[in-house]
Amino acid sequence: MDLKSIAEKMRDIDFAILSTRTEGGEIAGRPMSNNREVEFDGDSFFFTLEETRTVDDIKRDPKVGLGYQGKSGLLGAKPFFITVEGRAELIRDKGAFAEHWTKDLDRWFEKGIDTPGLLLLKISAERLHYWDGTDEGELRLGAHAAAD
Repeated sequence: MDLKSIAEKMRDIDFAILSTRTEGGEIAGRPMSNNREVEFDGDSFFFTLEETRTVDDIKRDPKVGLGYQGKSGLLGAKPFFITVEGRAELIRDKGAFAEHWTKDLDRWFEKGIDTPGLLLLKISAERLHYWDGTDEGELRLGAHAAAD
């Protein structure tokens, strides 16, 4: 599969599990919603608040993981799974917030892009692995793709 094929399969997946490394070295995972606004090109975006353990973890170590699971296919076909290894960036720019904002987010952030402490997480994929029940593979992206 190429990135375009994977992006098409990801289009309807709403939640990912974002994994970070904690201060004590443990792996912490939490669900993050992309509000089904997936146009995956190697970057994923999620909103959060500055005063969270997620942000503290990322400040210490920007290497993160994302795990996605799609729905089961027709006639009992296996769901599509994808894991992403990448680097997180903390974005505080309201212009970037507006680019990625959807009305569904108002439920979580009542003041919209003016919510105090709002951050946009940008996860830039370096490597991803996929499996759809029969086909599996790995893609390297960004600088890691050039190294191969």
